[in-house]
Amino acid sequence: MPSYADALDLFHEWTETESLRRHGYAVEASMAEMARRRGGDPGSSPGQALEDWRIAGLLHDLDYEKHPTPEEHPGVGVSELERLGYSDEIRTAILGHAPYTGVARETEMAKALFAVDELSGFVTAVAFVRPTRLEGLTPRSVKKKLKDKRFAAAVSRDDIRQGAQELGIDLDELIRIVIDGLSREASRLDLT
Repeated sequence: MPSYADALDLFHEWTETESLRRHGYAVEASMAEMARRRGGDPGSSPGQALEDWRIAGLLHDLDYEKHPTPEEHPGVGVSELERLGYSDEIRTAILGHAPYTGVARETEMAKALFAVDELSGFVTAVAFVRPTRLEGLTPRSVKKKLKDKRFAAAVSRDDIRQGAQELGIDLDELIRIVIDGLSREASRLDLT
């Protein structure tokens, strides 16, 4: 299977806009934190599981810039990932992050990717409007912003709630995991 360095090169080749790159990095950071806390595939070494989860987060919207329609996204990207030798688990998780594909989220990786996708973007948006960015950001503050339907209006609050439910954790815990993941990579995300 391709390495993380290969995935990063592919991501940069397919994704040119800074905002979509930042979103990929944010979801990658959140997935890495999820892997640290929830373990990934018990058959893999911890380092391999962490790398696989990072790759799934990074590449989940690989084709979105050039193929944004439900008829093409994420199918075009997943076909390319299959051609390049990425694992079935990563490809299935990426398909499952888009509810309209009908692909069931059965693995921890797939459930995590769905759970952190919208929330990573939302927490990033919250951080950008705060003078201290991620520093001192709490789940309570994020939940307060979630209630404001005009703030980051394109973010599906239902998907965020459903993601926590599918993982079997409460929303506060999910938000804390995302904040911690983004905080570990705040400089890469321009959130310092």
